[in-house]
Amino acid sequence: MVTTPTAEPTFLDRTNLTREEARGRSGLVTVQDYDVHVDLSTALDPRATGFRTTTTVTFACAEPGADTFLDFINDGVESVTLNGRALDPAQVAGGARVRLPDLAARNEVTVVGTALYSTSGEGLHRFVDPSDGQTYLYTQYEPADARRVFAAFEQPDLKGRFTFHLTGPADWVLASNQSEVARRDAGDGLVTVDFSPTPPLSTYITTLLAGPYAVWEDRWGGHPASGAPEVPLALYCRRSLAGSLDTDRVFATTRAGLDFFHDLFGVPYPWGRYGQAFVPEYNLGAMENPGLVTLAEQYVFTSRATRAQYEGRATTIMHEMAHMWFGDLVTMRWWDDLWLKESFADYMGTLAVAEATEFTDAWTTFANRRKAWAYAQDQYPTTHPVVADIADLEAARQNFDGITYAKGASVLKQLVAFVGREAFMAASREYFARHAWGNAALEDFLAVLQEVSGRDLADWPAQWLQTAGVPELWITSGDVPVLHQRGADPATGHPVLRPHVLRVGRYELDDGRLVRTAAADVEVAPGEAGARTAVALPVTGDDGSGTVRLVLPNDEDLTYAKIRLDRDSVRAVLEHPVADSLAGATVWAALWNMTRDGLLPAADFVGACCRLSGAIEDVGLYAQVLAQAETAIRCYAPAGVRAGLRAQFGASLRRALRGTDGVGAGSDRQRAAMRVFALLARGADDAPGGQGAAGAASVDGFVAVLEAVLDGWPASAPTSTPGEAGADRDRAAVVPGLDVDAEVRWAALQALAALGRADRERLDRALAAEVTAQTTVWHRTASAAVPQARVREEAWTAVITGRTADGRVLSNDHLSAVAAGFTASRPDLAAPFSPRYWPELTGIWAGRSNGLASRTIGGLFPAAQDALPGGPDAQDDHPVVAAARTWLAEHPDAPRALRRIVIERTDDLVRSLRAQAAGQ
Repeated sequence: MVTTPTAEPTFLDRTNLTREEARGRSGLVTVQDYDVHVDLSTALDPRATGFRTTTTVTFACAEPGADTFLDFINDGVESVTLNGRALDPAQVAGGARVRLPDLAARNEVTVVGTALYSTSGEGLHRFVDPSDGQTYLYTQYEPADARRVFAAFEQPDLKGRFTFHLTGPADWVLASNQSEVARRDAGDGLVTVDFSPTPPLSTYITTLLAGPYAVWEDRWGGHPASGAPEVPLALYCRRSLAGSLDTDRVFATTRAGLDFFHDLFGVPYPWGRYGQAFVPEYNLGAMENPGLVTLAEQYVFTSRATRAQYEGRATTIMHEMAHMWFGDLVTMRWWDDLWLKESFADYMGTLAVAEATEFTDAWTTFANRRKAWAYAQDQYPTTHPVVADIADLEAARQNFDGITYAKGASVLKQLVAFVGREAFMAASREYFARHAWGNAALEDFLAVLQEVSGRDLADWPAQWLQTAGVPELWITSGDVPVLHQRGADPATGHPVLRPHVLRVGRYELDDGRLVRTAAADVEVAPGEAGARTAVALPVTGDDGSGTVRLVLPNDEDLTYAKIRLDRDSVRAVLEHPVADSLAGATVWAALWNMTRDGLLPAADFVGACCRLSGAIEDVGLYAQVLAQAETAIRCYAPAGVRAGLRAQFGASLRRALRGTDGVGAGSDRQRAAMRVFALLARGADDAPGGQGAAGAASVDGFVAVLEAVLDGWPASAPTSTPGEAGADRDRAAVVPGLDVDAEVRWAALQALAALGRADRERLDRALAAEVTAQTTVWHRTASAAVPQARVREEAWTAVITGRTADGRVLSNDHLSAVAAGFTASRPDLAAPFSPRYWPELTGIWAGRSNGLASRTIGGLFPAAQDALPGGPDAQDDHPVVAAARTWLAEHPDAPRALRRIVIERTDDLVRSLRAQAAGQ
């Protein structure tokens, strides 16, 4: 199917607000108040596609007689009344904007129209729980989807006070940013709830919640030193999940965070209540709506969660709480300074978890997991400075990435090391005082920080925030060891040598582990002076004998840089574990970057994982390293060695599953190993007929473990229950102590489906045995993974059209689940679709929301390819690489966000092929 792109939209239909349009409107308009009524009386009717919305905005105009516009993505505008004058909707309203002509000095406009329920997670998302048929709704707006619910000046620097009114079924929970102040009967079993006015807010952090949510309430006792009063706390989730939400733990984390941030900032929490709603099919991890934070319901653990998952949830809670000050109280003017809230929240969230919760090793997770995201993003041709050039909303949507979050947070960690923690926190307090309830930019924060710290920060933004790319650091030995730096901005090619305040550590063997024996603090100057810096640290053994040792630049992970270990250090860390958790995370990150760059063979990384992963005690780092080993086999290993590496790694994981190799039975690490084993198994038959007897035996070995885990589930007889028959026989021997719950069962079933060992009938029986929102998504992936050409054709058509074979719309999560099944195994079955991919792109982008289009295009990209003979440089001639570059050359005027997806996926492919070729 090839979709014809639509024509260039008219002004009133244009959804892509530009920065220049926003600046012009900001200079003209000052917003006072919004009064918004959203009527959800149609929400329970599956045939109803939209809902009625009425918005009144009062605002001032700096130039009476001028025109402006409201943003409103709608399914019809019924009326527009400006200053008591009825305007003709046919003349002033389009699909995305409402023109407001001939403004007065003070204005009041009321817009009545119909907005659409969403299945994409953008705007007002409607979800029907498959387990009980109940309907739930929530909103998600960032960066600019409030306009999908009500008419608004949709830009962050036009703040207003919002009074919301929400109509819905009388037995539903109806909630918003502020507390309920009145409830009125609306007839037909409906009520209208009125909420108290908000303080000044940007549109993107307003929120609505509606449905039969389960609710829990608690209180935080306040903070006398800052003058913060008591704060009511609330939690929400779907009723079918209520038994799985560990409310005591979530409330405890919330109270700990409020204590921590009040101690740190000394600024009272300004938003009244603090609610947190766990919502389905959420596109993000969470959103910082003041008074009512929304979080992905993946944080409601329906299956057993590891310590790393609890830490991840705590980090997300703290990240969103930090936004109550950084982002909500003081907001960026435009999306160029998105980092000003996200980088701060990422840094502050990790700091709070490390210092105010049980997860004291949170910086280890940050070093290996969060920064891995940043390092990968910062090496794309599309990388950008932390302070990005965001010309329009489509560009803004693409910049919620590893640069804005993780690199920015890493740079802030370096800035804190540079100016000192006390100065940084004092500057934060002064920043809040100066800009509360308003908007700010980079220069505003740095001005305060320079005043407070006394440090000269004139050049710091250019060195760290306004250039792109990852610095590289490495040590060479000699009479005086030298720390070297190199770096270049990928966009300009210009050298970028940044200042660093860091530590270099020396590690030697002690009882089989590498332990720190010495360290040196190093301050690296900016520019050419920073290319070589002397280090007061011995690099070789004291006796010159070549003692086994590790020299670790960026010990304690104080700066942002790729670390290139010297040859002796690589040899040491491939054979011996590092005792310190944070240092170990830094070492594994260095090895992973070397693997992705083709400097370390994938086989070496996998071998090190097999030998050393059992010594990794931090379950988050353990899980990350195992996942990276699986990726190394799938993406970076030459085709000829993949089967052998998969067998080697599979054997290592089987030992972990048995509770050996230092991994205890029933432990979190055993569970992490099971997750990766199931992913690894999907590719065990990726070369059918070409693996010989050894390959077939390897497939059978994976299948035997997976079937032992399932232990006959789902049984053919409907009266059987999971795990009854033989549970103490094969399963106990293969995975002793493993908690085999829904997550584990479906991970095994998906792998068996990808191997052709679980057919659709078995998958359907499994779904019938436990119907939940999550199992229906897992079932989608498993069903699309069955290795048959017909199944792949059905999956392709479903993702391209956005509908199932019987015409039902695929929501965001379900569309991604089908795409994941399509690419789960057997690249030979997906290969015939590659030529069909490129003609679809512009039509998909034009015909779908940004979120759904991104999921479709990213999910179906033909990424699973084998390197050509001839070495790394020959990979530019790979047919899929050539096809991608041809499409880019032929579509120079395609939307920048669309081109960015294609460029980044192509760069991933080229990196994969070059690494494979380097190892041939």
